Amino acid sequence: MSKKIAVLLTDSFEDVEYTAPAKEFKEAGHSLTVIEEVKGKTVSGKQGEARVEIDEGIDDVKPEEFDALFIPGGFSPDILRADQRYVKFAKSFMTDKKPVFAICHGPQLLITAEALKGRDATGYKSIHVDLKNAGAALQNKEVVVCSNQLVTSRNPDDIPVFTREALKLIS
Repeated sequence: MSKKIAVLLTDSFEDVEYTAPAKEFKEAGHSLTVIEEVKGKTVSGKQGEARVEIDEGIDDVKPEEFDALFIPGGFSPDILRADQRYVKFAKSFMTDKKPVFAICHGPQLLITAEALKGRDATGYKSIHVDLKNAGAALQNKEVVVCSNQLVTSRNPDDIPVFTREALKLIS
């Protein structure tokens, strides 16, 4: 059954951490809604390879409209977590026990949402201390699935297993 996946994304995302999973999610029949400040704006990946048009503005969507949340890495999650609207949006998926997929620096948004206490998680090596300080049980593995809800991975090398586990969760 097709699921609606919200994607929180802004400039300087890690290109392949959005494009590769997004391609597989779409090929599996799921729909993605890319959310940022303004519908129609184009955001660019930090490698300069990907440009993504924003489908909806953050003020025009509600978490309950979606089945899952996808947070690609790069600098994007760090930029977004400075705005409480994105933090609240992400936190509601964790609170409602809906699937959340966060790769590399993606968990930064969940750290700011104070949504990782007692959760198994991983992320890019530079945020391992942040994950621990947020109360997460850090596991330095290519993919960590927690409570059949949260899927986290460390870096672009982990994308195949990250995407596989995310798809398992929503299929």
